[in-house]
Amino acid sequence: MPRLSRAPRDQEMAAPNGSLWLYGQHAVAAALANPNRRVRRLLLTADAEETLAERLPRPWRLQAERVEKNRFQTFLTEDAVHQGAALLADPLPPADLEDALAASNGPVLLLDQVTDPRNVGAILRSAAAFGAAAVVMQDRNAPPETAALARTASGALEIVPVVREVNLSRTIVTLQKAGFWVMGLDGAATRELAEAKPTDRRVALVLGAEDTGLRRLQRETCDELVRLPIVAEVESLNVSAAATVALYELARKG
Repeated sequence: MPRLSRAPRDQEMAAPNGSLWLYGQHAVAAALANPNRRVRRLLLTADAEETLAERLPRPWRLQAERVEKNRFQTFLTEDAVHQGAALLADPLPPADLEDALAASNGPVLLLDQVTDPRNVGAILRSAAAFGAAAVVMQDRNAPPETAALARTASGALEIVPVVREVNLSRTIVTLQKAGFWVMGLDGAATRELAEAKPTDRRVALVLGAEDTGLRRLQRETCDELVRLPIVAEVESLNVSAAATVALYELARKG
């Protein structure tokens, strides 16, 4: 059977340096609705335009360009689930931690070298669902904003402040001085999160990399290491799944 050839790359649609194509109905609608997001071009199929208008009533901040569905495969990756919608935009500027803490009473998540953009996107989605104040990552050893990250976040990238810090352990100390109880997730910890979570102060939760877990300095700087109640036969959860379970536990009353 002959192999189908990929459509040639469309140079007109190449994202200029410093910008990226966001795609998918949730990601595009959320970015259009976010006044902090600078947007450049909006491409929609006829059906996608109707769907987007139902999700985000007009007027929009820029005029949509009508395109056929096969146009998207000329500038997006083959596995991009675009739903007939793509938005050329600039990355969001990093959020300020102090501003994020003042704007929300929710918990803070710190990601210690979590590098998979889809994991980060899934964590952002859970952070939005459970009212987290911010997600903190390092400047290095953390993924930049990408279309895959935004797509997995399903709009949460526009809701949850993403703070990028040079030194994660110093950020832990900053949070402790601000009254946070900082807990690191570690499968070998003696106490479970449900038992250890405080009721009289805000919580920050540190999650380690997909393969190596928390690094030594972060482990030593946390106020306490805690674990999730998973069975012994399962060594660990994916970091995004662990974040979801932990955020649910922190939000649960009692």
